Amino acid sequence: MKLLITLAGLIFILEGLPYAASPESMQRWLRQILEMHPDHLRRVGLLAMVVGFLLCYLAQKSDLFN
Repeated sequence: MKLLITLAGLIFILEGLPYAASPESMQRWLRQILEMHPDHLRRVGLLAMVVGFLLCYLAQKSDLFN
């Protein structure tokens, strides 16, 4: 449970960093996202999830990160 809470905290830090560092750029970026086609956003989201799962799997099942 401690690891899960730590990971959630790190996610919040990484998600909040761009908004704190450059809010104007984030507003421009979010406007561009609103103009994107939903299917493209879905593909990008699925790709990000696959890469995330792959990284988690590699970190847990291999010796690459030791």
